[in-house]
Amino acid sequence: MLRLLSITLLLSSSLSANSANEKLEEFLTDKFEENTRIESISVKVQESIPLKELKGWNGYIVEVEAHLKDKPEQLVKQRMIWFSNGVVVTKELTDLESGQSLVEKIKPKFQNKFYKSENLIYGNKSSRHKVVLFSDPLCPFCKGFIPGAIKDMKKDPKKFAIYYYHLPLERIHPASVHIVKMATAAEMQGVKDVTLKMYDIKVNPRETNVKKILEAFNKAVGTNLTEKDINTPAVLKHVNDDFDVANELMVSGTPTVYIDGKLDEKKKGYKTVK
Repeated sequence: MLRLLSITLLLSSSLSANSANEKLEEFLTDKFEENTRIESISVKVQESIPLKELKGWNGYIVEVEAHLKDKPEQLVKQRMIWFSNGVVVTKELTDLESGQSLVEKIKPKFQNKFYKSENLIYGNKSSRHKVVLFSDPLCPFCKGFIPGAIKDMKKDPKKFAIYYYHLPLERIHPASVHIVKMATAAEMQGVKDVTLKMYDIKVNPRETNVKKILEAFNKAVGTNLTEKDINTPAVLKHVNDDFDVANELMVSGTPTVYIDGKLDEKKKGYKTVK
């Protein structure tokens, strides 16, 4: 992590609408270069998003690439969010009424390249609406939302194309890391409705014994997977690809929902789309 800047900094000059990105890039580059550990640095604004909660302010998704002097061969990459109104730039903004950090509301757009056929679980590419789900099968909030939402949407495949991306929260649900590999392996074997069935798995989220997790998965999903089945190059690639998409979109919590490329904060958008 590049923890090199203070929380709030004054820009040396006002940021006009036409040059805001370039000015912010230049400002952050100068500040990062003050760190003596950095050999070289590249700062690029990937996206600028107006804040609904604060007129005149934008959230900036910034990608930083750096080489450190003690490890010049290693490229450090990080995406971060900054806020600015053209006069002040800050790393944090919090809504006083809700107490929610506005960082949570700034997400990159879901680009077309992320709609992968291997992640399409129901509907088809020509469906009128594309719904994207990032989920951990052992997340309590996911258990209370994902299965019901999928069952509702799968009733109308012409209306909804459902894309599902595994995002196990390893720190709090280590068992999920193994379950998503099992789910991927089962899907590759042609097992139907794996995504729905895996939310019925009865296992301690903190379990790390793969044999116990595998037994619980096979029982819930109706499969006969082995440890060998869940560690093939194809399975690992699919799981890692899901991680890569989540990282690029800066998705870190579950469930996270996108509808037609836009973040659905309330997660109920599928009920109201025409």
